[in-house]
Amino acid sequence: MANIYKNAKVDLTTTDLTVLYSVPSNSRAIVKSILVTEDANSGTNITINLVNAAGAIFNIAKTKPIAALATVQILDEPLIMQESEVLKVQAGDANELFTIASILEINREDR
Repeated sequence: MANIYKNAKVDLTTTDLTVLYSVPSNSRAIVKSILVTEDANSGTNITINLVNAAGAIFNIAKTKPIAALATVQILDEPLIMQESEVLKVQAGDANELFTIASILEINREDR
C-alpha cells in the first residue's frame, strides 16, 4: 500500500460548484484539514459537500460565513473518504475565497 500526502487547492473565482478533490479508484483518503481563506476584505460564505459514488450529497458546511481576511478551519476531526467520493466547494461570492485540503491518500494497489 502506498501512502501519498497531498494538498488539494482551489481559488474560487466563480460561484459555481467546484471540485476540490476526488478519491482515485482503488484508493481511500483521510482529509486532515480543510482551510478556507477570504482575501477580498469583504466577507462571504462557503458551502462544502461530500458526494458519494451514487451521487448522494452530504453537507460538510452549508453557507458557512467566512469573515473578511479570515482563515477558517472547517473540520474538527479527520474526514474519511471512500473510492470515487468527491469534495465540492462553492463560494457565496466570486474571487474572494481560497480553499486548501490536506489529504493522506492510500492506494491499495501500489506495493
